Amino acid sequence: MDITPPTFFPFYSFTLLLFKAIVQHEVLYFLFYFLFYFPFYFPFTSFFPFFPFYFSIVLQYYEKIITFAKKHFDFYHFIYQTQMKRRFLLTCAIACCSIMAMAQQTYEEPLWPNKAPNKNGDPSDTAKVFVYLPESRLVTGRAIVICPGGGYSHLAMDHEGHDWAAFFNNMGITAVVLKYRMPHGNYKVPISDAEEAIRYVRNHAYEWHIDPEQVGIMGFSAGGHLASTIATHATGDAKPNFQILFYPVITMMPGLTHQGSHDNLLGSGKAKKQEKDFSNDQQVTRMTPRAWIALSDDDDVVLPANGANYYMELYRHDVPASIHVYPTGGHGWGSRLSFKYHLEMIMNLKSWLESF
Repeated sequence: MDITPPTFFPFYSFTLLLFKAIVQHEVLYFLFYFLFYFPFYFPFTSFFPFFPFYFSIVLQYYEKIITFAKKHFDFYHFIYQTQMKRRFLLTCAIACCSIMAMAQQTYEEPLWPNKAPNKNGDPSDTAKVFVYLPESRLVTGRAIVICPGGGYSHLAMDHEGHDWAAFFNNMGITAVVLKYRMPHGNYKVPISDAEEAIRYVRNHAYEWHIDPEQVGIMGFSAGGHLASTIATHATGDAKPNFQILFYPVITMMPGLTHQGSHDNLLGSGKAKKQEKDFSNDQQVTRMTPRAWIALSDDDDVVLPANGANYYMELYRHDVPASIHVYPTGGHGWGSRLSFKYHLEMIMNLKSWLESF
């Protein structure tokens, strides 16, 4: 086994290397160390005249040298192995601490640990939150609940959910991705989940270093309808302080709504009162939280009029709002880099978040 030579007292170190070569009967091994280690200890020319005398002494006391060398190299080998073990254990400890830190930064919890209110007829459909905490040095005190889209029939959990965590964490914002339950015609189900998610964040405000007055909500498509519903309907500790909407479904009125989202949320053939109540452009007041809206002009899934009408009502009620209509992109791009205006969108959103 190779042993790194001691760096103290160069002449003694070189002597031990020579002993090792003799003990192992490896002349080449000695020459290798002689040529590559010796020059680093002291100039070769200053020692070369004494080398024949030095080597003759070694041969003369060969038996004693063997005993001496074994004793010392066993000692150095022990020290070397001990150091390596300590380094290995230290590395493992650091790795374990890192893993523990990562585990503390990201975790998953059921939204309703006991019994969830409101039923959708599917007991296997449970609500969860995925919490992404930023590094402590970046914490700004702000948090956001993210509601993925999916027409109230499924959830696009990645590009409209988890993939956004890094963006917000890098800005010092805690990201909480919400897996809300599907309504199956009972609108109270996803609404109660989203409201509870806002409360959940505020309940952990002290632990996560969050300002309870800096908790926002974000939604995509049907998730945008859910987010805007919470922004316009929720009260008390369930009401968000700001909202971010991507190509949102806003209205439930026939002709402008996304019919699939409408039917999954309200059921088919519902009364016009419910359609009006959940047409969120008609529910805007001066108390509605500020908003950032993004959509594509060529969206043929959710008509751009949804987001545009919502912005106009926010403007009319003196609610600070920003809308970005990108020329192309269609529907459902979320965090995907394939979206042509991804960089512009990210910069627009970042600038808006930094404006208040």
